[in-house]
Amino acid sequence: MSEEKSHEHSEHSHEHHSHAKDEGGYNFKITKVRLWQGVSAILAIMVVFLWFNPEFGMKEGAINAGQPTGNAQNIPIQEQPAARLDNVDEDDDPFVGKKDAPVTIVAFEDYQCPFCQRAFQQTFPLIKKDYIDTGKVKYVLRDFPLSFHPNAEPAAQASECADEQGKFWEYHDKLYENQQTLGTELYLKLANDLKLDAAKFKQCIESGKYKEEVQKDLDYGQSIGVSGTPSFFINGIRLVGAQPYEAFKQAIDAELAN
Repeated sequence: MSEEKSHEHSEHSHEHHSHAKDEGGYNFKITKVRLWQGVSAILAIMVVFLWFNPEFGMKEGAINAGQPTGNAQNIPIQEQPAARLDNVDEDDDPFVGKKDAPVTIVAFEDYQCPFCQRAFQQTFPLIKKDYIDTGKVKYVLRDFPLSFHPNAEPAAQASECADEQGKFWEYHDKLYENQQTLGTELYLKLANDLKLDAAKFKQCIESGKYKEEVQKDLDYGQSIGVSGTPSFFINGIRLVGAQPYEAFKQAIDAELAN
């Protein structure tokens, strides 16, 4: 009924119309209050859920019961922990660069990790050119084969066998270049390509000679908080993930300035 027609009704009808309008407004107010109460309840539940589930929504690389569960993602350097870990153990693992360089980077890598491959292809060459080759950085590699990468540990052992014959870094590079075909056939082929003693190399990988060495690196990495790959310690300051070159440059330059 239109507003104009309602004005032609009796006074009683008009009063009834007014009462109905007021009652409707009252109901609307109640509905709105209930709506906000419902929204508030939902928000409260979400807050409680997130408080008791801080890892909800985290991607691979999260810590789960102290075990590595995935590949570290790109994390902006300003979000990295600022604390310095003193005396990160280099063991006697392979390194490239000047032995007494002012900055040491200890890297924990997994040959089957796609983010490690990305760091190797996109970032490492720039670090090598600007800092390693100029004597400013010593780069140490330690193994951190993740449990759900079945080829990571055998590849790490193969690289140790190559190191035994003085060809670690050449072999290291070839493993990343052939990441999609990791396996015994590739390990033997790379040994031949690099002119290693094939029989000695084959015996080395088949015997599992460096299994304990690789496990030692993994255990040590976990003991200092490594949970995903790649993870780097720049003079003890942790940097996680396939970070852009600028993140490394910032951290290295800060150390050189000190």
